[in-house]
Amino acid sequence: MSVPLADTVASLIPRARTELAELVSFASVADERQFPRSECEKAAAWVAQTLRAEGFQEVALLDTPDGTQSVYGYLPGPADAPTVLLYAHYDVQPPLEESAWLSPPFELTERDGRWYGRGAADCKGGLLMHLTALRALKEQGRVPVNVKVIVEGSEEQGTGGLERYAEEHPELLAADTIVIGDSGNVRVGVPTVTSSLRGMVAMEVRLTTLSGNLHSGQFGGAAPDALAALIAVLASLRDETGATTIDGLDAAGQWAGTAYEETDFRRDAGVLEGVGLIGTGSIADRLWARPSVTVLGIEAPPVVGATPSVQATAASLVSLRVPPGMDTDVAAKALVDHLVAAAPWGAKVEVTQRGSGRAFAADTSSPAYAAMAEAMREAYGEEMAEAGQGGSIPLCNTLATLYPRAEILLIGLSEPEARIHAVNESVSPRELELMSLTEALFLRRYAASQSAGLGV
Repeated sequence: MSVPLADTVASLIPRARTELAELVSFASVADERQFPRSECEKAAAWVAQTLRAEGFQEVALLDTPDGTQSVYGYLPGPADAPTVLLYAHYDVQPPLEESAWLSPPFELTERDGRWYGRGAADCKGGLLMHLTALRALKEQGRVPVNVKVIVEGSEEQGTGGLERYAEEHPELLAADTIVIGDSGNVRVGVPTVTSSLRGMVAMEVRLTTLSGNLHSGQFGGAAPDALAALIAVLASLRDETGATTIDGLDAAGQWAGTAYEETDFRRDAGVLEGVGLIGTGSIADRLWARPSVTVLGIEAPPVVGATPSVQATAASLVSLRVPPGMDTDVAAKALVDHLVAAAPWGAKVEVTQRGSGRAFAADTSSPAYAAMAEAMREAYGEEMAEAGQGGSIPLCNTLATLYPRAEILLIGLSEPEARIHAVNESVSPRELELMSLTEALFLRRYAASQSAGLGV
């Protein structure tokens, strides 16, 4: 008697945990100012070695134009089978304040039924989801499609290396369907596809007012303070409700998909009791249909060790999230114009773009989405939900432009409890198991629909 696919997937989860621990151990932050490039190179080599061990052909480390490496591999399937591209990324966000982690950020640690570590969900866990699904199908006989895997090395930095490489080699990632394993469920146990992604612009703004710092007792009160000027500029990016207000950008968009209740959001975001939310409109409007600005960091003297000085210069890194339908280049220019115009006292302003990515909206009426809905229903016993994501995956629009007939689906492990990009990031092993099962079932159903002539 044949073993159910669900049981096969479950038997592979201990192996997935061991491998995820190995991959998490690499501090693969694609920013040499913080971590050595060798950590990313080790992670890329690990991915390449693993793909070769799984029987992938044409495995290659791709040197992309931004100086990072992506890993490619091809696993041939049956003759005339469709081709599916599976995407993940091995680069991760910096760990932030390591002392705030309850366990070392680059050491996978089990606690309270979850696995903690930087990249556990975003997106090293996504790669293990792909591998587990393929392994389960192979143990049950065969993988019913041709599979291309691409694992990026600079997604978190937004520097566009893989996008430009794909544009220069358009045949490499061509596929009938693309599964992006870098989003997640709206809640643990609720299977979800992401139908839209906001784009992103990151700008570094630096203000200079003096030739050098001055004693605040001697010059304070008349000398223009660059730090105070920067604070004024950053404050101008929001109105009294906290909503983003950048001249020239529409901030009245509305979300038509699955709602996000305020009580759920407050719990997911860990908003403290008595603290209000910012902006207007529904929670989904604010997260998925409107531009939003976030101050990611400020370059200024720390509290400890500060001297009584009027600051000559100060800088900040500002992120602007851009909803589908809004041109990223237009939004970037609007942000630059706003930052320059808002500077008080004639302060000298220098704005440098540090990253960008375009928004994405999926066609959820395609045959692949029907196959995914059936797979999620079988794996979870729940109907598929459709949601937006406030984050951006710049490669999505590049792939949609290069392969306009390809169906693009976004799934993954980054549900709210995962706390991606924050301290104590984690992944639910149960979600890894069920999403791996979902992907395996999807590949079976999608292959069957194509062989029956139901696909495009």
